Amino acid sequence: MAQYFLGVDGGQSSTTALVADETGQVLGMGRGGPCNHVSAEEARAKFNAAIGGCVAQALEAAGLSDDTEFEGAVLGFSGGPADKETLVHELFTIRHALVTNDALIALVGATAGAPGVITIAGTGSISYGRNADGKVARVGGWGYVFGDEGGGFDLTRQALRAALRQEEGWGPETMLYSLLLEATGASSANDLLHRCYTPAMPRPKIAALSQVVERAAAAGDLIAGDIMDVAAQQLASLAIAARRMIFADGVPARISYIGGVFRSERIRARFETLVRAQAGNEVAPPRYGPAAGAVIEALRIAGVDAELRGAPEEK
Repeated sequence: MAQYFLGVDGGQSSTTALVADETGQVLGMGRGGPCNHVSAEEARAKFNAAIGGCVAQALEAAGLSDDTEFEGAVLGFSGGPADKETLVHELFTIRHALVTNDALIALVGATAGAPGVITIAGTGSISYGRNADGKVARVGGWGYVFGDEGGGFDLTRQALRAALRQEEGWGPETMLYSLLLEATGASSANDLLHRCYTPAMPRPKIAALSQVVERAAAAGDLIAGDIMDVAAQQLASLAIAARRMIFADGVPARISYIGGVFRSERIRARFETLVRAQAGNEVAPPRYGPAAGAVIEALRIAGVDAELRGAPEEK
């Protein structure tokens, strides 16, 4: 009988599911809404709808029924696995299951299952690695209060700080001031500051304003350029720290990256330069996205030796 495997990438903005068979051939894909929080009853319902609907789409695309049993399934969530494992088993029948964080599946997708390290810089930031012996390393991922250096939220935070300093007369002038007000319609930097403490400005929306920093830097603003360069330095430091925890000096290590912040050519190029400066590091873009990584890991935990085929490669 054919065996089927499920990989799910559940994030703060969307969910992606892939279904594959025992040969590693991807049969179907589905997409749904966010599913990272499940603490309240309404959130649980949204979680079930996002995951259930997303997997149902993938099964339909694969020509399989909704009650298909999975030999292996890995589901990675940006909010971590807490409170989600029971819900997953209520939704699906799975022989070998792993409910984990999004860092693991992002790493596996980026390296197509090979050892390495990935740095993720979206709203927040984290580095995660695994070596050939299965030893893992995690660096960063402390959240927006104590960490997330180099992530989108932190880029916006640094930009707003610079704008506030200009407005209050104790910092240099920067294009960030006018660009932030233009992007948000705020009357002042102080007005924008107070908006960021309200539900109208959730963290992903604040993080999206980080594009303003790139615009200002591209126009020659020195303050914005410094913010971007520091972000690249911090992200490289996360990657190098994770690498040192699990790879010996001189042992080749593949380091990859993913997330909206790395769409910035300036940050990506500086990150690559800094990481390559450490002996033995190979820097490469991710081969596959996190959902494909989840499928690869699902095959692995079920003991199936198959190379993934038919998955969309990461752009």
